[in-house]
Amino acid sequence: MAEEIDLQPVSHITTDAIGQPGKRVFYIQAWQGTRTITVIVEKIQVQSLAVGLEQFLAELQQRYPDLPEAPGDYDEEHMRIRPPVDPLFRVGELGLGYDTDNDRIVLVAREAVSEEVEENEEPEAEGESAEEGRVVRFWCTRAQLRAMCHWGMEVASRGRPICPQCGEPMDPEGHFCPKKNGHKH
Repeated sequence: MAEEIDLQPVSHITTDAIGQPGKRVFYIQAWQGTRTITVIVEKIQVQSLAVGLEQFLAELQQRYPDLPEAPGDYDEEHMRIRPPVDPLFRVGELGLGYDTDNDRIVLVAREAVSEEVEENEEPEAEGESAEEGRVVRFWCTRAQLRAMCHWGMEVASRGRPICPQCGEPMDPEGHFCPKKNGHKH
């Protein structure tokens, strides 16, 4: 059975990126007291989570109209990732759930697991499941997760400039633009 970690509840959760635009590594980091859990995510996962969370919160608001609005305000200094950055694993899948009794959203991060079979490994017997990756569940208030997602969108937008011709990110060394027939500008 794969390792499962529950941070219930988190005292703080954030996402951030380290590195130069185009070469950044994105992380989700959460604390529960003195315990810190960090996982690696892709930029697109941060962006998709932000969009998905807004849809999820809208659904919750329809289902539970008495819930107060969750603010998404954040303090940039407070949202920065804190060292040491020692990621537990690379995330393959993110999911959301809701605990009505405690008014908490659970952000579930599942480890990306390679599907490749090693040369020395025997193929799995029928009925056996592939190795499952580790799982971390971050139990957050709606406001904590909304602030993290708003901050995540801000961090994602600070990357490389977008080419007005093709819509792809431009590298500082030059840009191969299909719309300009490959000419660098």
